[in-house]
Amino acid sequence: MTRAFLVVMDSLGIGGAPDADRFFNAGRPDTGANTLAHIAQACARDGADSGRSGPLKLHNLDRLGLSAAVKAASGACPPGLGAAPRGLWGAATETSPGKDTPSGHWELAGVPVPWDWHYFPRAVPAFPEPLLAEVRAKAGTEGTLGNCHASGTEIVARLGAEHLRTGWPILYTSADSVFQVAAHEEAFGLDRLLTLCEEIAPTLHAMNVGRVIARPFVGDPGTGFTRTANRHDYAVAPPGPTLCDWVQGAGRRVQAIGKIGDIFSMRGIDEVRKGTDAELMAHWVRLMDEAPEGSLTFANFVEFDSLYGHRRDVAGYARALEWFDAQLPRVFDRMRAGDLVLLTADHGNDPSWAGTDHTRERVPVLGAGLGPRAIGLCAFADVGASVAAHLGVPAQGPGRSFL
Repeated sequence: MTRAFLVVMDSLGIGGAPDADRFFNAGRPDTGANTLAHIAQACARDGADSGRSGPLKLHNLDRLGLSAAVKAASGACPPGLGAAPRGLWGAATETSPGKDTPSGHWELAGVPVPWDWHYFPRAVPAFPEPLLAEVRAKAGTEGTLGNCHASGTEIVARLGAEHLRTGWPILYTSADSVFQVAAHEEAFGLDRLLTLCEEIAPTLHAMNVGRVIARPFVGDPGTGFTRTANRHDYAVAPPGPTLCDWVQGAGRRVQAIGKIGDIFSMRGIDEVRKGTDAELMAHWVRLMDEAPEGSLTFANFVEFDSLYGHRRDVAGYARALEWFDAQLPRVFDRMRAGDLVLLTADHGNDPSWAGTDHTRERVPVLGAGLGPRAIGLCAFADVGASVAAHLGVPAQGPGRSFL
């Protein structure tokens, strides 16, 4: 029996989305954004040398066909890459009307999003008074802090001391369809924060806000504040059965790594393993040995996006990519006959672009286990249909297998 490992390199876009002109960052359309190509270009001109140096080194991804996928998606030829493909390679195009995490993951799992998400205005306060009143009531506080668009690290640094003084939760959003609540793990309490987010999530979901995100942090004004790994997303449930449901419904096991469980509201998922990206890589390696025959392992590596894309840190993104690439032999060495490893992304987040939002891009589809195979341009939903076909599980939805 076969196994499948579907791994999302969060935000690794490769340009070329045909509708990029409909999506914006700081008033600039996403036309021309290309996360991978622009990182590679910066590295080639020594513009990303913090903690690394020289051209972008992605030998394992490139051997699968990364450079060929970028060229197929956008016509770009990333400097430092260009190996002859030895794996399955192509580029996927999203149809859902958003460039957000749930839309990308759900569509990769076979279910495009049929609605438009709600986004909060760039105003202060950003949130309507009835919502703020509900937060105050459920948190048991007289007020809230923030109530604006902000970077998570910036707003915690700015308001962390006031949060400790008042006990009021810090509320903020971004260009994504999200409502984020930051609070100190010890002073406010992690369980209290998670309960608050869980209780207000139905109100936000009814507004078509995609996720309520608990953002715990620790520290003090003297030493500074640091977000912890105990983040939890309360996402709107997918609009229909996804790849996870198809596989589980066929009596197979579904293991999730990273925030997959949150994104899919635990539907169709048997087990979740979380942590930093380094810890997630260790989980993935272990599951290459432990995952049962016929199973699906679905992983998301988020730090490309959360630590480097949104912060427009080109060198940091390049370092993270090179680290990830260097870890892949640990996975490939453990593959069994019949295994399929598919590597892809959910959207772009070009760290050289204007603003701080995701960028509308095509994404790579790279596969190990089936030998050289060019699939060209495909749809996001085709990824889920192809994984189902590999596992011998009936697929639903619009996707068509490229296997």
